[in-house]
Amino acid sequence: MSGETLGIRVLTTDDELIEAGNIFRTSMIGFPPLNEQQRGLIGKLLEPRRTLGVFVGGRLVATSDSTTSTLTLPGGARVRHAAVTHVGVLPSHTRRGIATELLRHQLRDIAGRGEVVASLRASEATIYERFGYAVASSTATIEVRTDRAALRAGVAPGGPVRLIDPGREWDVLPRIYAANRGARAGTIDRNGSWWLNQQLRAEASPAARYVAVHGPAGDETGFVRYHPIDTDAWFVSDQRTVVVDDLFAPTEDAYLGLLRFLLDLDLVDRLVFSLAPVDDPLPWLLRDRRAAQVTGVRDETWLRVIDVAAALGNRSYTGTGTVTVRVEDSVLPTNTATYAISAEGTEITSAAPDLEADIAALGAALLGGTSWSELALAGLVRVNEAAALEAADELFAVVQAPHSGIYF
Repeated sequence: MSGETLGIRVLTTDDELIEAGNIFRTSMIGFPPLNEQQRGLIGKLLEPRRTLGVFVGGRLVATSDSTTSTLTLPGGARVRHAAVTHVGVLPSHTRRGIATELLRHQLRDIAGRGEVVASLRASEATIYERFGYAVASSTATIEVRTDRAALRAGVAPGGPVRLIDPGREWDVLPRIYAANRGARAGTIDRNGSWWLNQQLRAEASPAARYVAVHGPAGDETGFVRYHPIDTDAWFVSDQRTVVVDDLFAPTEDAYLGLLRFLLDLDLVDRLVFSLAPVDDPLPWLLRDRRAAQVTGVRDETWLRVIDVAAALGNRSYTGTGTVTVRVEDSVLPTNTATYAISAEGTEITSAAPDLEADIAALGAALLGGTSWSELALAGLVRVNEAAALEAADELFAVVQAPHSGIYF
């Protein structure tokens, strides 16, 4: 730091939080500064005492924050989770080690809170692995040509779906999500701050938006938020497109009901599902599976294991084998140990490790979205016992691909 004094502390005042928010937006380049409405709501948009600031020579130059949450592991157990976001360093202070100090400090703070895992959405793919984060889930973009998207005759109808008035969704949708959150690995909470952010973004946009819910009033089990794009020539276009922003369908009945609703929309030539699970069954449901094209797959959850023993001990496993895995964690050294993993549970052992991995590789494997064999092929896992790879893949296998379906 060339002799400059660096300090990291929690930001508490509205002025500091506003300045931190604008530092993040400046670092991202593509985001405008906070507007006056957001200034008045800053205390509701951020969880108290979870925003960190880095000061150099008394000036705030970097920030990061996180939110208390839970994350679902394979098997359905929910563990304490920190949703990390708003990581930014002023362009005038990059490449000085500031982000390194900030993120290491944040990880120690998260560990001190007793949280088991942390996750973030990465703006760059080469930054966060060195802090122990790794891609644990991905999303697919699926584009559907509606004129060819007839469902197979044997597909069930699903339940009833109805539109709700714009503006009402911010009371209705949080209730639906909280009452029906599914057991898919990677699912996280949607707290009040997250919903408020969604509301502010929707209300700031002049574009039309629509919300439909599945199920009878007061007992809904799913919902979809969607909007049209490129509407200037809507009346004469043959490429009228609707983007599905948020499809929450934790049951087959909700999924099929909401899907039928979307496919039956009049005046729509193309549907774009922007945050679908990578194992979404949609193409299989269509008589012409080529009517649905996966046009992209993007990394979603970058997971950081904070408490290895708790993370391994709370997820479920399949198979009958036992694998010993040595985990190395330079930032949180209490995680460094050899763990014996089987369907019966996990324990620290003095036995020789079958596999050796750093904390980032464990994060990639934890939710079942990446196999140990893939990680070994990439040189991220050292294999001391060849048969252990197959056993580890079997133990960590999941029926559904991990998926969150939201950004934060």
